[in-house]
Amino acid sequence: MNESEGVAICSAKGCRAPAVWAVVWNNPKLHTADREKIWTACDEHRQSLADYLSARSFLKRVEPLTR
Repeated sequence: MNESEGVAICSAKGCRAPAVWAVVWNNPKLHTADREKIWTACDEHRQSLADYLSARSFLKRVEPLTR
C-alpha cells in the first residue's frame, strides 16, 4: 500500500496500478490454517496471481479489496 496516498498497489512485479482485488492465501508448510496472507491485485493481474498461488495449493480465495 502506498502509505502517503492510502492507496493499495498491485503486488505483481513491476506493476504500480491501484489494486482492487485481495488474493488471499497461505502456505500450509509455514502458516497455521487460520493465518491468511494477502496479495493485492489490479484487474489485469488478478488471474495470474491467483493462478500462481493455486498451482502451489496456496490460494484460499479472491475477493474485492475493501479499503
